[in-house]
Amino acid sequence: MAEGHDPADEADTDQSAERGERIAKWLARAGVASRREAERFIAAGRIGLRGQTVTSPACFVRPGDLVTLDGKPVPPPDRTRLFRYHKPRGLVTTHRDPEGRPTVFERLPPGLPRLVSVGRLDLNSEGLLLLTNDGELARRLELPAHGWQRRYRVRVHGHPDPAVLARLQEGITVDGVRYGPIEAVLDAKQGSNAWLTVSLQEGRNREIRRVFEHLGFPVTRLIRTAFGPFQLGRLPRGAVEEVSPKVMREQLGLGAPPRRRPRPAAGS
Repeated sequence: MAEGHDPADEADTDQSAERGERIAKWLARAGVASRREAERFIAAGRIGLRGQTVTSPACFVRPGDLVTLDGKPVPPPDRTRLFRYHKPRGLVTTHRDPEGRPTVFERLPPGLPRLVSVGRLDLNSEGLLLLTNDGELARRLELPAHGWQRRYRVRVHGHPDPAVLARLQEGITVDGVRYGPIEAVLDAKQGSNAWLTVSLQEGRNREIRRVFEHLGFPVTRLIRTAFGPFQLGRLPRGAVEEVSPKVMREQLGLGAPPRRRPRPAAGS
């Protein structure tokens, strides 16, 4: 879902007071989907605005406008919220799975807003998954340019040579795909297996599994322990915990109170 800088964001800012907000961005902030997914919904004729089917993502939503998805009203964006979730194995990170497998969102506790994931963990991976009600925030946090490291505890079959692991910091090409630097440290040997700590920034689909399979050490367990400044810690498997507004201000710059303009000095 990684997307580059969109010059239309500046246009939205300049015109928001008069024209509102572009509908795909509005839908993303409302937690309906990512901006790209919202654009696909628009192309499929699933989005309505003020009683008319939306045909272009260039439409603007103004305060008080009725927006619908498949004929059902979409509540306007709420304050941005972020949650830590300890994903168990055996769940796919999607809202609907065509193969009928259980999904992360089906297993979340009741009472939460509609959420989207920040990146994904595959079916057999577990650990920290960030969830938010703001698709725009998810998009921003997934960008490699954001520079956040993903850290994992990885169990592999076999005993990798530390010198081989060290060379991963130079990047590696697997089946024609170039992967960026990977930091991998051998923590312990356990019978025929070994435990590693693996850190990377880009986090492409199944990257760790593909790289270590290529090296001859198939991954038998993969647990994400950190995503940027957010840690799995002791969060129980299957549990969800909201990130406090204070932490969001400190780590993401969100929700900070507006600065007050200094009062003019007396007599000025």
